[in-house]
Amino acid sequence: MEVAMGLLSRLILKVGDLLVGEYKLQKGVKGEIMFLHPELESMQGALEEIATAPPDQLDKQDRIWASEVRELCYDIEDSIDTFVVRCAGGAPAGTPDGMRGFIHRSLDLLTRLRIRRQVAADIRDIKRRVVEAGERRERYRIDVARPAAAVDPRLLAHYRKATELVGIDEARDEVISILMEGDDQVSNQHGKVVSIVGFGGLGKTTLANAVYEKLKENFDCWAFVSVSQTPDMRKIFKGLLYELGKNVNDETLDERQLIDQVRKFLQTKRYCIVIDDIWSVSIWDMIRCALPDGTGGYIIITTTRIFKVAEQVGGAYKMKPLCLDSSRKLLYGRIFSNDEIYKCHDEFLAEVSDRILKKCAGVPLAIVTIASLLANRGRNKMEWYEVCNSIGTGLEYGLDVENMRKILAYSYYDLPSHLRTCLLYLSVFPEDYAIEKFRLIWMWIAEGFVQHEVQGKGLYELGECYFNELINKSLIQPVYDRYDAVIESCRVHDMVLDLVRSISSEENFVTMLNNEHSTSQAKKVRRLLLRSNMVDHDTPCASMSMQQVRSVVAFSLASNLMLALGSFRVLRVLDLGNCYLPQDCDLKHLGNLFHLRYLGVGKTSCAQLPDDVGNLRYLQTLDLVGTRFGSLPSTVVQLRHLMCLRIDQHTIVPNGIGRLTSLEDLSTLYICDSTNITEELCHLTELRVLEIFLVAANDTLGRSLVMSLCKLQKMQSLTVWVSGGECNFDAWVAPRHLRSLQLQCCWFSRLPDWMAPSLLDLTIIQISVRELHQDDLKILGRLPALRHLYLMLDHENLKIPRRFVIGTSSFPCLVGCRLLGFLGAVMFQQGAMMMLTSLAFTFHAQEVREITSSDGRLNLGLENLVSLQHVLVYFRPRGASEMEVEEAKAALSHAFEIHPNQPYYDIWC
Repeated sequence: MEVAMGLLSRLILKVGDLLVGEYKLQKGVKGEIMFLHPELESMQGALEEIATAPPDQLDKQDRIWASEVRELCYDIEDSIDTFVVRCAGGAPAGTPDGMRGFIHRSLDLLTRLRIRRQVAADIRDIKRRVVEAGERRERYRIDVARPAAAVDPRLLAHYRKATELVGIDEARDEVISILMEGDDQVSNQHGKVVSIVGFGGLGKTTLANAVYEKLKENFDCWAFVSVSQTPDMRKIFKGLLYELGKNVNDETLDERQLIDQVRKFLQTKRYCIVIDDIWSVSIWDMIRCALPDGTGGYIIITTTRIFKVAEQVGGAYKMKPLCLDSSRKLLYGRIFSNDEIYKCHDEFLAEVSDRILKKCAGVPLAIVTIASLLANRGRNKMEWYEVCNSIGTGLEYGLDVENMRKILAYSYYDLPSHLRTCLLYLSVFPEDYAIEKFRLIWMWIAEGFVQHEVQGKGLYELGECYFNELINKSLIQPVYDRYDAVIESCRVHDMVLDLVRSISSEENFVTMLNNEHSTSQAKKVRRLLLRSNMVDHDTPCASMSMQQVRSVVAFSLASNLMLALGSFRVLRVLDLGNCYLPQDCDLKHLGNLFHLRYLGVGKTSCAQLPDDVGNLRYLQTLDLVGTRFGSLPSTVVQLRHLMCLRIDQHTIVPNGIGRLTSLEDLSTLYICDSTNITEELCHLTELRVLEIFLVAANDTLGRSLVMSLCKLQKMQSLTVWVSGGECNFDAWVAPRHLRSLQLQCCWFSRLPDWMAPSLLDLTIIQISVRELHQDDLKILGRLPALRHLYLMLDHENLKIPRRFVIGTSSFPCLVGCRLLGFLGAVMFQQGAMMMLTSLAFTFHAQEVREITSSDGRLNLGLENLVSLQHVLVYFRPRGASEMEVEEAKAALSHAFEIHPNQPYYDIWC
């Protein structure tokens, strides 16, 4: 249903554009479209009303109608897009001149007339189908009583016996320690709040209840109330009063009066309250009004799946998954009797159970659900493997599976429709797959899921907000880069993937083809996922109609897919980046995919991109990383809608790249010798991400590059790798919203003046500075978001023996640091770099005696780096005697060995 709602939102805008745009529609077609516009708006209103009902209580006729509307919307959008693409796109690439050009343009005019006639026929047919769908819905509407609301399966956690809980003691004691730290404060008119936050099914309610049961007797009064997604606030406050021992019979009291009663009752009490399952900050704010600071002290425990809510509530406690031992204990404890449990720790089931538990990822709900499926299989190893292989690809039906899906579905149905559609799109990726963020967002954009630009934000940045919101809702798991500074990928928990695929199948959203699953021929295929292990590669593609397919994502390639490209009439996404094309295949049909917005052909064995790629006038993303193409065809510069171009670092771009003024992401741009490319670069003013590989750098090329870069003021990430020379970057000024700066062999004479704490978004710095001063290091230390620092100095070559001190509170967020080229020692004060885990630095043997204390310890302050885990020392003898070298190495080794964390270290000479 959410798919239909998203489609309708786009369609209403597109139909409106048809009415006001300068399109040469056939006579009478505008009238048909004017009829469709209010009909679509009415459909949208009806769907929004239907969507308010819980899915398991939705009327069957409403479901059927919603499915019919969804398919109608697909067909309407395909028809409109076909008209716009074919009639408003202009002449294709390579149109000849002269008589041949006249003939070509005449044939094109006839084609457009034919397209207009076809669109007119399509619109009339769609109008008929819209009318029939509405009449059919009314004809078969029967008013029946709604079924009683189903019991919320999360209630079971509240009444779980303590003997059934596994691995919760440590978490319970941690939360109690936080709440009761300095209990004299709690008893002296102060309170503590802890918000337990985490993924659905992780056991938040169970943990909150365990803490509650352990502590409540220490208080005058206590209460445990659940909120849920659509709370009845009067019911919540009455329930709170009832739990506190004060019954309310007056049905006329409103929320304000009930809040006053709760406040009055608690004002002089020492109380303990659990508010379970909060979904919004506004609801928490209202509940908080009823909980006074009072005179007796209090503790409040909340649970939520949403990190922003937890942060607003305060005292966020991130729920941890179960460890492997506790997971195994929970699994076996649910399957076997007490006598049998101890027999299970042999090798017979160890491998398969570890595979199952890896997929469950320490989520108790997932483990218990899988245990229910295994309970009737005894110790049958092969049947255990069958269950393991089904996780993430569609679990068999059962009450526990149904309950698990219901619990996870609360998070799904809490999303707005556009985010639900974005989440469903994750079903095109395999389980345990690391999905690159940029790839996913550009696919969303290509499909039209990210539609409306917000003031100050482009489509990609809006898509980034969608991505972050799914992380915030605990529906996808972030995967950070090697600096632990930027989220570059995400994964989907297998249980969430199972839910998403289940809904995707119901919505006819994605069709997965492999040797185990195939599509129903009765349904139109809208998105096609080609998985590995396909035995009969040719049959599925040969037997299916491809005309309505919008996305093809291949992790294995049917050999006849490339031949079938010509039949993909409305294809928007073609991603072949995870498969290898046969040697005899090429991409010659690409130029006919006029609707294509996203093309990924990385790691294929094709020799070259065809020239007619220039026909793809609506292409937004072109990902060629891994193709090893020597160059791009000259027609690439005709792709005026292209926003993302990703190529290998040795692929040569054609002259005229400056015409691609919509580009936001360009990596990697190969520049060698000539300044032609650098001079064109300044026209790409929309660039947010730029990666450059500069070969044979010289002063002229360097100056030209820096001048162009100064004009790119929307840059958020800049990477420049120089091979065979150096660049002077003194004249470059960073744009205000820079997040990542990585410059190799690009030198600043001094730390630039623009490097200031006002660069709030800067998370990664890799720069080279000829000469650095202590004040410069202080400036860097005040950058509020800096996570990784790679600082190369020229002090060794310039013979500047300067020592540096990293002061207290400097670099508060830094996790990785490399300090190279220093001729003097760098020392760390207490409170510096509190989050640093990885450190690399240059150390000179001659320094050791001057910075060694009387008891033989180095005075570098390494013990003050409280999070340190890994150290690499670039050791420089530089004229020291053999004895001094050995003394220095021994002193360094001793400093690491006595460090409280005992970090792993390596000393490179």
